[in-house]
Amino acid sequence: MRYVALLVALVFFGTLNAQAQLNTSNSVFLASSYFAVPAETTESTVILTPSPFANSGTGTPSTASGSSPIALSLIPTPAAPPQDVTSVFQHYGWQFYLGYSFFRFYEVPAYTQNMNGFDYGVVYYFNNWVGAEGNFSATHATQFGQSSWFVSGEGGPRFRWAARRGTEVWVHTLLGYSHFTPQTPNGGQNSIAYQLGGGVDLPFKPRWAFQIGADAVGSRYFSTYQFSPKFTVGVVFKY
Repeated sequence: MRYVALLVALVFFGTLNAQAQLNTSNSVFLASSYFAVPAETTESTVILTPSPFANSGTGTPSTASGSSPIALSLIPTPAAPPQDVTSVFQHYGWQFYLGYSFFRFYEVPAYTQNMNGFDYGVVYYFNNWVGAEGNFSATHATQFGQSSWFVSGEGGPRFRWAARRGTEVWVHTLLGYSHFTPQTPNGGQNSIAYQLGGGVDLPFKPRWAFQIGADAVGSRYFSTYQFSPKFTVGVVFKY
């Protein structure tokens, strides 16, 4: 009887040890399955390693098709850095201007004319800040009951600076020729002319802008020099 009791005790402790090993294996398997990542994941990089329970010989559960890899490590794909969204205004090479012109002509020291007319201009920019400009201006008034005209055409460089929201600030220096009527006995009707000034273009559509400008117009008539202000306002088409 003593030997039988010893044999029953050994069988009992062996059964308890096997049951403990089985419970531990099941807990680890469930934890690994919980953190596993499906194989069809496409947004992240998954590193797969063989299951530590495959072919262990300890009676560990396995999938229906045998041992299968279990995801033990997940490395997320780095997110793209945030992009700042800013307004973009295109700078066009060609600009065409047409507008109203007010010209206060200091004809002689004792006499001044207020003349009204129009300005037309073309600018081609070689890059974002410098270009070549051509300008034509014609203004009219009445002098001593007669029609009076001051007409001029000049060309030269223009420089611009792009401000916020597509606004352009510019300056120019133009040199050309002018014609004045009526004919008087005090001198000829033609003279070299030049303009020094600048202005601002205020966009209201992608290719259109309002332009405001101010210039000092130099000329020489009646054996004296004139240095007369001119103000313009009009529209610009950009191409």
